[in-house]
Amino acid sequence: MDAKILIAGDSAISVQLGEDISMETNQMVRGLFSELTSNPIDGIVELASAYASLMIYYKPETIRYEELAGRLHERLDSMSTKSVEVQKTQIVKELPVCYGGELGPDLEDCAAYEQVSVEKFIRIHSQHEYYVYMLGVAPGHPYMARFKEPFHFKRRETPRVRIPARSIVVMENQSNLIPFEQPCGWNIIGATPLTPCEYSKEDPFLIHAGDWVRYVPISAAEYEKIRSEVKKGIYRLKSYERVV
Repeated sequence: MDAKILIAGDSAISVQLGEDISMETNQMVRGLFSELTSNPIDGIVELASAYASLMIYYKPETIRYEELAGRLHERLDSMSTKSVEVQKTQIVKELPVCYGGELGPDLEDCAAYEQVSVEKFIRIHSQHEYYVYMLGVAPGHPYMARFKEPFHFKRRETPRVRIPARSIVVMENQSNLIPFEQPCGWNIIGATPLTPCEYSKEDPFLIHAGDWVRYVPISAAEYEKIRSEVKKGIYRLKSYERVV
């Protein structure tokens, strides 16, 4: 498997598996992540996947760069010769979203730019499944994309200094979930009542790299009801299985 191993400081390296944003490249990243998780190399302390690369943090007092790079090349070569098991089914997580109003101040402008009604805009955004390429910028912040009916608008010309947590933001075929109050230049079209990141849980993240997500439109009343259930700890994330 072709890869570039780059030094990233005195205790991290980046394994570059491509230069494009594609499912094929990202699946190679996820494959290496899975391999190193299932069969860890002593000295590696953390893995962070991106669109086309895997950042590996390690203890230089346990394993030196040259040895780690050599062992990673061995793993990559081994992965290249293995037969890939085709995944027959995929689990899709359902993310409830309340569109427009105070929760989605850019919804009408986005629909106007696409020259469609607000109702059709919501249909386009919510009827397709999204692949989660990576978590980045903030903990639990998923970068997601669909592969059908992309929008044409990009980021806003003037970013906002602060947008609310749980906002759903969009540009082109991407749609991200904002976990914390933070700066953002993307268009806000709605919000989810679910909490993207909770450090009190053993697994704090609602969504992970490699997941599939489907947005489900809900009313303002449903938003408040689900938000109350989330705060009480009684809401259960819904999902369904689809055949590939």
